[in-house]
Amino acid sequence: MTKVVLLTAGGTGGHLFPAQALAHALIERGWVVHLATDGRATQYGHDFPAQSIQIIPSATPSVKNPVVMVKAALKLAKGYFAARNVIKDLKPDIVVGFGGYPTVPPMLAARTMGVPSCLHEQNGVMGRANRFLAKGASAIAASFPILKGAEGFDNKLTLTGNPVRPMVHEAAKTSFAPLTAEGEIRLVVFGGSQGARFFSEYMPGALGRLPQTMRDRIRLVQQCRTEDLLKVKVAYRELGMQADLAPFFADMPQKIADAHLVICRSGASSVSELAAIGRPSILVPLPGALDQDQKANASVLVDAGGAWVLEQRGLRPNDISDLIEDLIANPDKLSAAAEAARGQGKLDAANQLADLVEGLAKNSGVAK
Repeated sequence: MTKVVLLTAGGTGGHLFPAQALAHALIERGWVVHLATDGRATQYGHDFPAQSIQIIPSATPSVKNPVVMVKAALKLAKGYFAARNVIKDLKPDIVVGFGGYPTVPPMLAARTMGVPSCLHEQNGVMGRANRFLAKGASAIAASFPILKGAEGFDNKLTLTGNPVRPMVHEAAKTSFAPLTAEGEIRLVVFGGSQGARFFSEYMPGALGRLPQTMRDRIRLVQQCRTEDLLKVKVAYRELGMQADLAPFFADMPQKIADAHLVICRSGASSVSELAAIGRPSILVPLPGALDQDQKANASVLVDAGGAWVLEQRGLRPNDISDLIEDLIANPDKLSAAAEAARGQGKLDAANQLADLVEGLAKNSGVAK
C-alpha cells in the first residue's frame, strides 16, 4: 500500500530546502508527499515536489508584546483545527516537521490524533518551535553532532545530517579547482534574506582595500537586495571589478562549486551546502540572534579547518580584506580548507532521514 507523508516547514529556504530534499528521497521510494506551510512558500517552494501544498494559518508569538502574543495564539489555534482537517483528509502515515512556527499546528494535530511525527533540526541549536514540539515528537533528527537545546531527549535523537537539494548533489560532483598564481579568483558572496544588505554595504569597501593586481583577477558573484543593486554595481564599477550581481541566483549551488572562496552567513542550509560541495568560506554569523544558532553552525566548519569566522560586531573593512589577501597569497590554505569542509559534508543525509521516517511509520501501526 502507498505510504503518505505530510511534511511541514516554515516558509523560508532554510526550512523548505531540507524538506524538499527529503521529499525527493521519499518519492523515489514510492511515497506520496504533501506539504503544509505558510504563505511565504510561494517564494521558495514553487518547485516543491508535493502532490499538494496546504497553507496553514500560523504566527510567531512575542513574549515582549502581550497583544501580539494573544493574536498569535489565536491564529495558531485556528491553524491547529485547519491542520486536523488536513490530516483527516490526507491520512498521512507520518508527519515530519522542519522547524518554524508554521509547523506547530500540524505537529500538534498529529500528536493529538495519534499520528507518529518526526522533527528535523537544521541548526546546531534547537529552534524555539522545535523545542516546544520536542516532547510530543516520536523522534528528533539532528543536522550536527552537537544539538544544544535537545537535552533530555537523547532517547529520541538521531544524527542524520541536513538533507541538501538534488542540485547540491549535482554541484558536489565538481572538484575544487586550486587557485593559481596568475589565474582568476572566483569569489561568491551571499547573505540570504537577512544578510544581503550587510554584505552590499560592507564588501565594496573591503575589496577596495585589496591591491589592484588582486582586484583585477577577481571574478565576483554577489547576491544583493533589489534596492541595493544599482549602488553596489556603481561601487564595483569604480573599483574596476567584474561583478555578477542579482537578488537571487537559481543556480547558487553551482556558483558555490565554481568558487575559490565563499563569503556568507552561516545559516544551516549554507553551512550544509558548503560542506556537501566542499568549498572554503569566510562566515559572518547573523548577530543578535536569540539562540546564536548561526554561530553554532559556523563552529562545525571552523573547528574542522574548513572555514574562518568573523563576528559582524566591530567588523572593519580591513579585517576581511586582510584575510582575503592572506588566503590569495597562500592558495594552499584554500585547498586544505576545501578538503576539510568536504569532510564534514553528508550527501546521504536525505536517505538517512528517509530511513528514520520509514522506520517510524512502519513501527507505528497507524490505521489507514
